[in-house]
Amino acid sequence: MKKMLMLILIVSSIFAITAKQIIQKVNNNLQSNSGYSKIKMIMKSKRGERSITLESWNKGNKKSFMKLLAPKRDKGITFLKIDSAMWQYVPRIQKSIKIPSSMMMSSWMGSDFTNDDMAKESSIVEDYDTLIESEDDELYYIKLTPKEDATVVWDKISYIVAKKGFIPIKAIYYDEDGAEVRSLKYLDVKVIDGRNFPTKWEMRRVDKPHNLTTIIISDVKFDIKIKKSMFTKRALVRLSK
Repeated sequence: MKKMLMLILIVSSIFAITAKQIIQKVNNNLQSNSGYSKIKMIMKSKRGERSITLESWNKGNKKSFMKLLAPKRDKGITFLKIDSAMWQYVPRIQKSIKIPSSMMMSSWMGSDFTNDDMAKESSIVEDYDTLIESEDDELYYIKLTPKEDATVVWDKISYIVAKKGFIPIKAIYYDEDGAEVRSLKYLDVKVIDGRNFPTKWEMRRVDKPHNLTTIIISDVKFDIKIKKSMFTKRALVRLSK
């Protein structure tokens, strides 16, 4: 009986999934080596509601390009991110602006998402150590803490992940004092190219409880061919038209 119990424990330990593997599977659902998406962002606050429509292309988390399609006053604004550098081109003033690294955690276009969120600069796989804090029959509760050499702002991220399909349910972000700053919910999961992909994302900030920014992804493509010329400063002007 003791030998049987020991064998069960050994087999269980061999096949037990790690926190790192869980987060990698989550990341595989959300990202790819290259990708395209069409996004509608809806921003609600005490002052009312407004929306932005954009297209986005990326090569992993190192390169990204975004172009605003609507509203009319913002149409043609483009963003380029290469490694840790980010630029914005505004057709109305015909000027390219470099966004300093100190501004990566600032609001993107007045939303509750940051420049870092939209540019996909930080990586939950590369920049954080992981730990399974607890689990139940349906969910994993994962704790992410920054690696020593990671240049990230969050002192901790708590991820809730569905065991079935490794679908992210919610991410909670904490500052260096351990206080919750914001939370992100993942909703409306669809199977796209074999991935369990949430097509609706809701961001809320603790300091602005009346705000809600919702991202609705109407089109997404994974592992596509993207011309190298898209991730250049020349493309900021060329593709703004």
